Amino acid sequence: MSFGVTVWSSRFGFLMASIGFAVGLGNIWRFPYMVGENGGSIFILIYLCCVFFIGVPILMAEIMLGRRGAAPPEQAIKKVALESSRSPRWAGVGYLNLLTAFLIVFVYSVVAGWVLYYFYQSLVAGFSGVNLLDQLRSFEHLQSDVITMVFWSFVALAITGSILVFGVQKGIERAVVALIPAMVVLLVSLALFNLLNGGMREALEFMFMPDVSAINSSVFLAAVSQAFFSIGVAMGGMMIFGSYLPTDVSIAKSALIIVSADTLIALLAGLVIFPLVFENGLMPDSGTGLIFNTLPFGFAQMPAGYWIAVLFFMLLGFAAISSMVGFIEPLVAFLISRFALSRMIATLLVTATCFCFSVLSALSMGPWDRMEFFGRSLAGWLDFVPNSIFLPVGGLMICVFAGWVMNAKFSQAELNMKSLRAYHVWKISTKWIVAPVIFIILIAGVLS
Repeated sequence: MSFGVTVWSSRFGFLMASIGFAVGLGNIWRFPYMVGENGGSIFILIYLCCVFFIGVPILMAEIMLGRRGAAPPEQAIKKVALESSRSPRWAGVGYLNLLTAFLIVFVYSVVAGWVLYYFYQSLVAGFSGVNLLDQLRSFEHLQSDVITMVFWSFVALAITGSILVFGVQKGIERAVVALIPAMVVLLVSLALFNLLNGGMREALEFMFMPDVSAINSSVFLAAVSQAFFSIGVAMGGMMIFGSYLPTDVSIAKSALIIVSADTLIALLAGLVIFPLVFENGLMPDSGTGLIFNTLPFGFAQMPAGYWIAVLFFMLLGFAAISSMVGFIEPLVAFLISRFALSRMIATLLVTATCFCFSVLSALSMGPWDRMEFFGRSLAGWLDFVPNSIFLPVGGLMICVFAGWVMNAKFSQAELNMKSLRAYHVWKISTKWIVAPVIFIILIAGVLS
C-alpha cells in the first residue's frame, strides 16, 4: 500500500474491525433514542428495510471501491474513475466522505467522553442507592460542565490516537477481536435480567408492534441516516478498511455478516434500554441522554450492579473507541498519502484538530444549548448536517458511482460473486432501486 499500512491478518480480523467500527455508540446510544423519537416500532421496521435493502448494497460498493482503489477514499475513487475512463473529479465523493467523518467525530468524541466519564464514575463510586431524580440531575450537571466534557473527550481521542499509531494489525485488529463477543454476551445478559425485572412486555410492544399512523417522510430520513450511521457507510471508514482487505475475501458475505451483527446488537440495545424506561416511568423520546439517564438507575437495582455497571461502561467505551478508529483512520490515511507524513505525525494532527472542534461541540451541548439558527439549536445542526444530509448524499453518490460510472467488468471482478445472476441483482438494485430511493427519501425528508 502506498500509504504505509499492511493488510488485515485474516478475514476474521477484518470482520471484527468492521463490526467494531459499525457497532458502537450508534447502536447502543443513538439507536435507542432515535427509536424513541421517531415512533418506536415503525421506525425499527423502516430501519431494518433500509439496513438490508439499502445498506448492504452500498456497503458492498464501498468496500469494493476501497479494495479496487487500494488507497484513501478520495484517491481510491479517483483511481477507479480513471481506470473506467471517467472524470477524476469523482474524487469529490471521497472528499465528501472524509468531511462527513470529520464532522461526525468531533461530536462523537464528546459522547464517547460521556461514556468514559460514566465508566470512571461506576468504577470509583458506583450507582448503588442512586434514585431516578439524582441520575437525571447528574446528567444535566455533566452537560453544563464544559471542562469535564472536554477533558473526557480528550481522553477518548488520546486512546483512539494511541491505537491508530500502531496501524492495522498491531493496533486496530488487536483492539477489537475480543470486544464484540464480550459486548454481545453482556447485552444478552442485561436483556435477560430485564425479562425477569419487568418492563419487557411494554418494550416489545413499543419496538415490534408497528403504528402506521407514525409514518412520515422525516421518519424515513431518520431511518436512512441511522442505517448509514450505524453500519458506517459514506464516512470513508469502510472504504479504507476495504483497501486493506485481501483479494480472496468475499465482499458480499462480509457485508451481510457486518450488517447482521450490527443490527442484532442494535436490537439487543433496545431490549436493554426500553424495559428500564417503561418500568421506571420514563419517556422513550427523552433524547440523547436516554441511556445515561436509565442505565445507571437500572444498575443500582441489580444484584452485583456495581460490577455489571463497570463492565458495561468499559465495553461501551471500547465500542465507542473502535468506532472512532473507523472515523479517524481515513483522515490519517489521507494525510499519510497526500503529504508523506509518518503515521504518528498524521495521527497527532488529526486527533488534535478533532479535539479543538470537540470543544465547540461540548459548548453546543452545554452553555450554548439555547442558541438557535433557523429554528434549530447549534447542537441540532451539528447532528443534522452530517448525519441527515451528508451521509445520505454520500451514500447516494457511492451508489451512482458504483452502479453507473465504474466499469462493470471491474466491479464484477472485484466482487467476484459465485453467480453472474447474483452480481446482476446487486448491479440492478444499486442503479435502479437503492439510488432512486435514497434520493426520494433525502428530498422528502429535508423538505419536511
